[in-house]
Formats: sequence, structure tokens, C-alpha cells
Amino acid sequence: MNTSLLHLLSRNWGWLLLRGILSLIFGVLAFTWPLLTLKVLVLLYGAYALVDGVFALVGAITGGSAVPRWWLALIGVVSIAAGVAVLIWPGLSALALLIFMGATAVVRGLFEIAGAIALRKEITNEWLLILSGLASVVFGALVILFPGGGAIAMIWIIASYSIALGIILSVLAFRLRKHSHSHPLPA
Repeated sequence: MNTSLLHLLSRNWGWLLLRGILSLIFGVLAFTWPLLTLKVLVLLYGAYALVDGVFALVGAITGGSAVPRWWLALIGVVSIAAGVAVLIWPGLSALALLIFMGATAVVRGLFEIAGAIALRKEITNEWLLILSGLASVVFGALVILFPGGGAIAMIWIIASYSIALGIILSVLAFRLRKHSHSHPLPA
């Protein structure tokens, strides 16, 4: 069954790469304009979370039927819920937004780590998915524990997390692409 998960990820490496690129773009934009108003940051995060959640759900839906994809679907649902909530209520306080973002990142990271553990015997580079999950958990914990660090610090933390996550997801996507070419899927 884990082999099917590997094939699912290998087959959908492009979606993972797109998620990584979007994360990189978001992070670079956040560093480029650190004095964005909180409302604009809220809307950017809402849009990012919504799109990222849709991509995660697409990955869960388009996979083979033998693969347990509930964890990817849950990541998608949580991200979509976060994006919709932020877009509906853009006037959320910075504290509420930070805690919401932190909780979303922790949940996402835990499920990415669980997925990587499921792949440990099937692929040698599962550490990239574990690293992605750990980055999400650390980011989420820092945001929840230290929400009053200020708007600029918040932007720098978000930008750093987004860039790190984007790099990790992009590298993982290219490694999965190589795996999909070296191990063709059965017809």
C-alpha cells in the first residue's frame, strides 16, 4: 500500500512543485513589501491557504483508489477552511490571525510527518517531507507561543517559513519526478 502512495506522489509531482512555487512567491512578496497593511497580508494569506488547500484536495482526489489519502484530504480541508475564514473576516485581529495560522501550520506539519513515516520503507528521500512537516510544526508553534512579536517580525517569520517550505516542496517534487521516470507506473 505504501508503494501506491509513492506512485501517487510521483505521478502528482507537478502539483507539489506548483505548491512549492506558490509558497516561494508568497514568501518573496512578503519580504519585498514588509510594510503591507495587515488587511492585505490577511487577504494574501487567505488566498494562499485557499489555493494550497485546493491543490492538496486535488492530489487526494486524483490518486489511485488503493492509497489512503485521508491525511492529504484533511490538509486540504483545513487549509481551505483557513482561507475561507480569513477571506470572509478580513478584519480579524493580528493575534487571532496568527493563532489561526499557527494552528493550521501545526496540523499540516503533523500530517506531512505522518505521510513521510508511511513512505520510509519505499523511498530514500522521505526526509524532505519530514523536514517540510517539521518546518510547519516549528513555524506554527512559534507563532502560537510568541504572537506579540510585532507586525514586521510576523511578516518576516511568515516569509521565511513560506520560502523554506517552497524550497523543500520544490526539491521534493523534483526528486519524485526522477522517481516517476525511473519506476514507470503499471498501465
